Amino acid sequence: MSASVSTVARRPRAGRRPPNPAPRRRRSRAELFGRLVPYLLLAPAVAFFVTVMLVPMGKAVQVSLYEWSPIPGAENTFLGAGNYTRAFGDAEFGRSVINAVVYMLVTVPGQIVLGLFLALLLNNRLPGRTLFRVLFYLPVVTSWVVVSLLFRYLFANDGALNWLLVEALGVSQEPVGWLDSRWTAMVTLCALGIWKGVGWTAVILLAGLQGVPAEQQEAAAVDGAGYLRRLWHVTLPALRRTLLFVTILLGIGGLQAFIQVLLLTDGGPAGQTEMPLTYVYKQAFDFLDFGYGSALAVLMTAAVLIVSITQTAFFNRLDRGVQ
Repeated sequence: MSASVSTVARRPRAGRRPPNPAPRRRRSRAELFGRLVPYLLLAPAVAFFVTVMLVPMGKAVQVSLYEWSPIPGAENTFLGAGNYTRAFGDAEFGRSVINAVVYMLVTVPGQIVLGLFLALLLNNRLPGRTLFRVLFYLPVVTSWVVVSLLFRYLFANDGALNWLLVEALGVSQEPVGWLDSRWTAMVTLCALGIWKGVGWTAVILLAGLQGVPAEQQEAAAVDGAGYLRRLWHVTLPALRRTLLFVTILLGIGGLQAFIQVLLLTDGGPAGQTEMPLTYVYKQAFDFLDFGYGSALAVLMTAAVLIVSITQTAFFNRLDRGVQ
């Protein structure tokens, strides 16, 4: 029997088609767009920052090198570092810097201590706790103009506080000139700064307190630690970073005191309560010495940066030491 072999003609394989480049191209475009999206989202903020901050700062540095005239077309005399040399020899500017340092050293600890006390108080379940939070925070959202004029009325020679001391309580025979001497006026400014900002400090510290693990507090209580020991060894270490944040912002704000000084004392009496920003403002806009005012503004900007960097480095080192 003969085997018949049937041969089936096989179709020749069709050649493979080259891969379609369209999906890869679409993928590369999508990846490129995904990489560009963060920069596109940041572009408006960067443009705003450059326009509002960097360009004016660069212009201020330029103006600080000249005896600058605000009159269009007037000749501006190049002084180089002359305005900066003048600033370092200016006794009134030096006194304003001392006032700012005193103001900062009083208001920053005052706001932190009182704010921590209020935060610890509000962290408990008290009746009317929400109402107290609103009342403590009310000065924060009130305009500096309003609270400054309010304190000016309270501490005036014929104001409410002197009426209370002389007429109502009979504690003093004569009205106290709160705004008539340097140190009583500084006390008034510090009181205003603490009262205005303590609510903000309390809210920030209260948020930090609510992040402290309850287990640590309970374990310390079981070990026999009293309230003060728990506060010192458990609560405050847990608030290190919050306290760092609050201290830096309050320190910067203390160096930038302006509206309250301008409206409450106007730098008086006789410039004794002048602050750096009010002194800069008067040099530039009262005496039209824009070159010198710009030099002072540049120096103050550098001082704020140095203080901020120093505070951050100090607290970071302290934080690493504690850990």
